[in-house]
Amino acid sequence: MEEEASPPGLGCSKPHLEKLTLGITRILESSPGVTEVTIIEKPPAERHMISSWEQKNNCVMPEDVKNFYLMTNGFHMTWSVKLDEHIIPLGSMAINSISKLTQLTQSSMYSLPNAPTLADLEDDTHEASDDQPEKPHFDSRSVIFELDSCNGNGKVCLVYKSGKPALAEDTEIWFLDRALYWHFLTDTFTAYYRLLITHLGLPQWQYAFTSYGISPQAKQWFSMYKPITYNTNLLTEETDSFVNKLDPSKVFKSKNKIVIPKKKGPVQPAGGQKGPSGPSGPSTSSTSKSSSGSGNPIRK
Repeated sequence: MEEEASPPGLGCSKPHLEKLTLGITRILESSPGVTEVTIIEKPPAERHMISSWEQKNNCVMPEDVKNFYLMTNGFHMTWSVKLDEHIIPLGSMAINSISKLTQLTQSSMYSLPNAPTLADLEDDTHEASDDQPEKPHFDSRSVIFELDSCNGNGKVCLVYKSGKPALAEDTEIWFLDRALYWHFLTDTFTAYYRLLITHLGLPQWQYAFTSYGISPQAKQWFSMYKPITYNTNLLTEETDSFVNKLDPSKVFKSKNKIVIPKKKGPVQPAGGQKGPSGPSGPSTSSTSKSSSGSGNPIRK
């Protein structure tokens, strides 16, 4: 694979970006087939922007979220793969900027009178259990902010579990799938950020933390580009039966084929390749076929 020129802002030339990406840039750039590793550099947020957000939403921002925004006002890193001269966008890691850290809307989902809202979807039948914390609520019991839209595959949300006024210590990170079911991810933003980076932004990686897991197509990419914190339970013996084992080094290697000489069959004597000189009737034809098949010369 030819080495792709890194866009400005990557690698060791920008130590703060290297720290922000936990060094994942170098790992991606050295992976077979990976190209166009790009990070959009964003300026740090100012403290008054954080204070303004807290006052507007009546919520105290957790310290680790504040520290993140004081380093960069949002985050967006992408990478692609090159297959048969086609470049396919694959990985995407994103955190909304403060201005886009907006509350999950409670307005009508449809612009019709008396249309249902998210709060109408409340289902209290699945409450907290020993191995799963209480799920967020779409009504006023929880305050929910969108961290990442996951390219339409769901939403990663910063959830305040106690309603307004919301305290920083009451926050958790949850994943809302496209069917509007909640799945717990982490207790803190810092822990979620590590998951985001170490899963390389692979498509649908958040579904690895759901009961139904990632799609077969996503499993193919997981098999090729294993996340650093790879969950071996993702590819159990049962799912292995329909997941092709792809080796990136073989997929992206040079197309120069090695010509393997074909094995030659037994050389027949010259006489065996000639038929009888006389007119051949049906019996002569069958004799010729059987004789040439055995490789013996034909007597005239």
